Amino acid sequence: MAVREKEDAGGQAPGPGDGDGLDVQGYVPPMAVFALWSAPRARSTAFFRSMVERGDMTVLHEPFYYLKQFGETDAAGRAFDSPASLLAWLRNGTHGISVFLKDTTDHRHDDVLADRRFLTGARHAFLIRRPEEIAASYYALFPDMSINAIGLEIMCELQAAVRDAGGNPSVVIDSDDLTARPEATMAAYCAAVGLPFIPRALAWEAGERSEWRRSARWHTDVSASSGFGRHERVYPSTVENSGELARFAAYHMPFYEQLYAQRLDVTPWEQMAGS
Repeated sequence: MAVREKEDAGGQAPGPGDGDGLDVQGYVPPMAVFALWSAPRARSTAFFRSMVERGDMTVLHEPFYYLKQFGETDAAGRAFDSPASLLAWLRNGTHGISVFLKDTTDHRHDDVLADRRFLTGARHAFLIRRPEEIAASYYALFPDMSINAIGLEIMCELQAAVRDAGGNPSVVIDSDDLTARPEATMAAYCAAVGLPFIPRALAWEAGERSEWRRSARWHTDVSASSGFGRHERVYPSTVENSGELARFAAYHMPFYEQLYAQRLDVTPWEQMAGS
């Protein structure tokens, strides 16, 4: 599958070595790609919005989901029509820039799981939320959801693939920390993945972004927001009154607990912010 450069693209055409990621000496340059894999309904779009606000990265919103759902996605003035073409660009075409992408694990990303170099070279983080909360929030928007939509089992599979490929140690973020202690959580994340922390990126101008317009109904809270915060909801269907949602959440609880045990401890960063 092909990658097409848009007519208004400001980037340069691929140069020598871009096809395989090697220079003439066989050196593979480091990959400045930061991937956030999120459970659905885990405040990941607020995280993404903060990364946009930094202003120092090329940002991709759910590119693998868009490829699955719409057959195409774009990044840095280029249009991609397959996961393979996007992954090739992330591996070989991003030298000299930093890229942040976020995607969700309510779908299995087979091409990502099979791409050992991407698993090894990118810096991966995982954003979690309690499965009963995911179930109620997801069902309210998509009642035909399946048990896989909770996304925590697929996340554990992806985390294991990164580990088995020899990738960097996992960075696991608790979305409750993100909403309750955003400054400490984002500072801890940045330190863990080797990015400078930019405090001004904790706030932004409210409004819908072009990056998520095609899936806007899933992102109304962040479109209305100007920073991190917890939005309390009362859902008509929950694990308390739906046997199906209770079954979904119970199935994913062991995966949640496995990930939760690895979560970033943001307390030191909170203490530093308060000092």
